[in-house]
Amino acid sequence: MSSFKVFIVEDDEFYGEMLKHHLQKNPDYEVELFLNGNDCIKNLHKQPSAISLDYSLPDITGYEVIKKIKGYNPDIPVIIVSGQEDISTAVELIKEGAYDYFVKNTETKDRLWIALTKIRENISLKEEIIELKETIGKQYEFRKAIKGNSQAIKDIFNLIEKATQSNISISITGETGTGKELVARAIHYNSSRAKKPFVAINVSAIPSGLIESELFGYEKGAFTGANSRKIGKFEVANQGTLFLDEISDMDIIMQTKLLRILQEKEYSRVGGNENIKTDVRLIVATNKNLTEEVKKGKIREDLYYRLLGLPIELPPLRHRGDDIIILAKHFLIEYAKENKTKVASLSESAIEKLKKYPYPGNIRELKAIIELASVLSNDDVIDESNINFNSAHGTSDFLIEEDTLQGYIRKIIKYYLQKHNDNVLLVAKKLDIGKSTIYRMIKNKEI
Repeated sequence: MSSFKVFIVEDDEFYGEMLKHHLQKNPDYEVELFLNGNDCIKNLHKQPSAISLDYSLPDITGYEVIKKIKGYNPDIPVIIVSGQEDISTAVELIKEGAYDYFVKNTETKDRLWIALTKIRENISLKEEIIELKETIGKQYEFRKAIKGNSQAIKDIFNLIEKATQSNISISITGETGTGKELVARAIHYNSSRAKKPFVAINVSAIPSGLIESELFGYEKGAFTGANSRKIGKFEVANQGTLFLDEISDMDIIMQTKLLRILQEKEYSRVGGNENIKTDVRLIVATNKNLTEEVKKGKIREDLYYRLLGLPIELPPLRHRGDDIIILAKHFLIEYAKENKTKVASLSESAIEKLKKYPYPGNIRELKAIIELASVLSNDDVIDESNINFNSAHGTSDFLIEEDTLQGYIRKIIKYYLQKHNDNVLLVAKKLDIGKSTIYRMIKNKEI
């Protein structure tokens, strides 16, 4: 287990030094004393293992401090030390997430010692459980998370395996909806950084003027509206993995700053002078060709070589053969769990229809198709008629299978009847045909 870092927040310097001296008798304890609440809050990025907090502070109440601590990291145990015995206050603080509540007296230092010992034992036990789970499941976990048995996906598994065995940067490319973030998570949670944070950020979703403060954080007063310090994603992801999706949408100025971090392994918050060391494994993803983006001048060449690392190109779903059906059945199980229904099966005609579609939206589109089919089906079997392709890419299921003109007419009428709850008069009006034509086709079982 790593060193056990304890923060003591105590405005009485003599009393605080006494507690610090007492706790430092354990050589594994790294103890830091703060004389006010704000100094403690500013140093939470040091990741304390536990905090001893005086309730009555000169600058901010203990109640406010514990809210800030829990907002930063709800897993940090906080022990309240108060000069007064107030049962109602103690109850409120315990509700807010305090680990324990002590009244200052001659036994305080010993009670604090015992409480910290228990906290450390609990942390150690949790770490042992995590390590055991990793030992048992590490080799196969990502194969359970990523569904498929095609050669294309087996090749991806081999690359993920290699990626988990080093800290090299990873660049994931592939069409939208192929599962780039899922692969990034699989790499992180099967690597040596699995116990540390995985932080994902979509570059294209953040305005260019805000991306710097989002990644690096900012100091209080750095700009209008910066009323307090903000911790950036690099700081949150320290010792873990930072996943930058749609990296090709990052502007050139920001690319320069990112390059400096990758070279120097340090950065400063916006409006700050402090150099913050960083140890982050970077995984980037894009649905564009990075090499082409370099040629167009949209990606710096020197940054490109820093980001490339181990390249993983995810295959589109249309190139994964029977994985389409494996994934479809997986989504059926997911839908049934979420909606507490029986798991539906796919008819042979539904399977054939699913196999023939090109899936321009890839896995994401397939999931939407299966969920809609689950809603539309009237029994435990999903039929061909329940499978609808309404692609945003302009691809329609209407022309996937070649048919005669009469066949297309039947499909059109059948579609409109389903859409308008078998209202023949309304459908006849919308299609500008005689209602007798529709009735005749129904009578002849053509539709």
